[in-house]
Amino acid sequence: MRILVVEDDRRLAGLLRRGLTGEGFAVDLAYEGPRGLELAMENAYDAAVVDVMLPGLNGFRLCARLREADVWTPVLMLTAKDGEYDEAEGLDTGADDYVTKPFSFVALTARLRALIRRGQRERPAAFEVGDLHIDPAARRCRRGEAVLALTAREFSVLEYLARRRGEVVAKTEVLEHVWDNDFDGDINIVEVYISALRRKIDTPFGVHTIQTVRGCGYRLDAGPASA
Repeated sequence: MRILVVEDDRRLAGLLRRGLTGEGFAVDLAYEGPRGLELAMENAYDAAVVDVMLPGLNGFRLCARLREADVWTPVLMLTAKDGEYDEAEGLDTGADDYVTKPFSFVALTARLRALIRRGQRERPAAFEVGDLHIDPAARRCRRGEAVLALTAREFSVLEYLARRRGEVVAKTEVLEHVWDNDFDGDINIVEVYISALRRKIDTPFGVHTIQTVRGCGYRLDAGPASA
């Protein structure tokens, strides 16, 4: 398995390389963000260990740039910064796991192997459906350059459809993933929110992105313009 380590602390980078090599990994090193990005774009790595505080390009931006380029190498974010907002930023920019220094090498290696077992799969930080852009981390949605004002629940319904884009999603699935277990109202509440979303994201732009598949559910797709 080939691993990329992007760490500006050369002593720590060397220790990681020796330790991971001893575990059977082939390891490439980069000490700056731009070089790490270059290597990650040019080579097929099984995983990458990326420090947050890097010169030239920080780990958050490096990870985001990879995902924007459709590079889905699993990324383990490594940082001396500790806090839930830092962890959230790392994960929202496309990282797969997060370890705070000082760390246990045994635990880091186990996490790395777990990421490799999961493999490379598409995990976009934001979704594009035609010219509809949905950003779950920022809770923002726009059609082209037009920013769309959605309620929290409307956004949650749209985000779930976006995560399943191109698939037919049953009304019951939307209800299960967007409403909590205490909800005991009518399942047709989903139709109410779908109608509200269409009035905001489709009708004003003459498109038909949220499609109804009779007897089955809904599908989010960049469909033809509305008649």
